[in-house]
Amino acid sequence: MSLKKTIKKNILLEGKTKKVYSSENPFEVIIHYKDDITSLNGLKRNVIPDKGILNNEITTFIFNLLNNSGIKTHFIRKINNREQLCHKVNIYPLEFVVRNIVSGSLSKRLGMKEGMRISNPIFEIFYKNDNLKDPLINDHHAVFLQIISYKELSDIYKIISNINNVLKKYLFDKNIILVDFKMEFGKDKKNQILLSDEISPDTCRLWDKKTMKKLDKDQFRMGFKEEKIMDVYMEVLKRLNISSSN
Repeated sequence: MSLKKTIKKNILLEGKTKKVYSSENPFEVIIHYKDDITSLNGLKRNVIPDKGILNNEITTFIFNLLNNSGIKTHFIRKINNREQLCHKVNIYPLEFVVRNIVSGSLSKRLGMKEGMRISNPIFEIFYKNDNLKDPLINDHHAVFLQIISYKELSDIYKIISNINNVLKKYLFDKNIILVDFKMEFGKDKKNQILLSDEISPDTCRLWDKKTMKKLDKDQFRMGFKEEKIMDVYMEVLKRLNISSSN
């Protein structure tokens, strides 16, 4: 079946790792995955050839998995190896983080050793503001800032819990531990809350179940070379693709 050609029009915004373009449909956008990789709120940056292609493939796979599990996302379909067609949403300037295992900033903040399992997943909110370096806030801050309502937060937390349950089980069956991951949400033309942005090794901490090897952007944070980083991203893609052929 041939798909209608999607026309990319004007660039709407450019972030650290993606560009967003308008399309011929005012309620749909085209998201282009770049090869940039960043950490420390963009202070550390590099370009890794073809990384955007892998993140597009991985996010496509995961968003299809979530859509098929009854979780609404902005993803419509993959256009090509770097681009997706997505529902246009008004993004909340908030980053939601789910933590299943102590790692990263949580380990430093609480003075706890990495690797400790968290019995009840911890949900965190970060206010997306480059000038303030994306500070950690709570529900009351978010409502006070008039970004979101308590009802919307409650709805998002339910969605997050479902996403976490689906991905933890799925990845664990592929010998991957979902340590933590970040998400963004927005509202579409129908005022529905949709999971947006991406879910990939750029936005998740993924550990090999047997070796505890890091299969994510921590390889970049730790200073490994481009080839090593691409190897672990390829490993994640390989494990996902194995499942799609089962």
